[in-house]
Amino acid sequence: MRTLSLPHSLLSFMAAPLLLRGIPLLYTRFQQRSSASGFFAAVGRPSYCAAAEPCQPHSNEIPGIERTADWSAKEPLRHSRLDDPGYRRWKDREAEILRDIEPITFLTKEILHSNKYKDGERLTDEDEKAVVEKLLAYHPHSEDKIGCGLDSIMVDRHPQFRHSRCLFVVRTDGGWIDFSYQKCLREYIRNKYPSHAERFIREHFKRGSG
Repeated sequence: MRTLSLPHSLLSFMAAPLLLRGIPLLYTRFQQRSSASGFFAAVGRPSYCAAAEPCQPHSNEIPGIERTADWSAKEPLRHSRLDDPGYRRWKDREAEILRDIEPITFLTKEILHSNKYKDGERLTDEDEKAVVEKLLAYHPHSEDKIGCGLDSIMVDRHPQFRHSRCLFVVRTDGGWIDFSYQKCLREYIRNKYPSHAERFIREHFKRGSG
């Protein structure tokens, strides 16, 4: 009797269904053994990762910023300007100057910008005394302003800027000439507060006010 010999490839093809039918049985036995030995309990459930967003370890760091050890300790402390002794001294002296010139500044503005005096009107004796002693005496060209002698102080329109009013020296010969009260104040501050005068003038007087 002749033995039929089949090609090796054909035998493999015929054996494949038998192997596939045996896989569920093998898997069931493997699961029973693993369950008895605690394999799945030890491994635990696998983490779920979406294909579009692969899982990444959790981190408290901000993306794009490298963490540096003791970063907060190396951060320079920002001190308030009031912690600077030099700045505190300036603010104290600034307040002192403001208190010093406030009365005469208030009086002068009242004379020029209120209805207390009309154009061409002379000041009262009390106001004139304050203006002469607190302002005119410190004008850098006070002697030239007074000239032959002081008769009175008058308020009137500025000869060039007719919308503004200013103070005038009325001389004993009948002539009169204007003077800037701010120029008087600046000179007074320079004489009494030489160390802080320029800074105070720069911060509290309008540029070009003369």
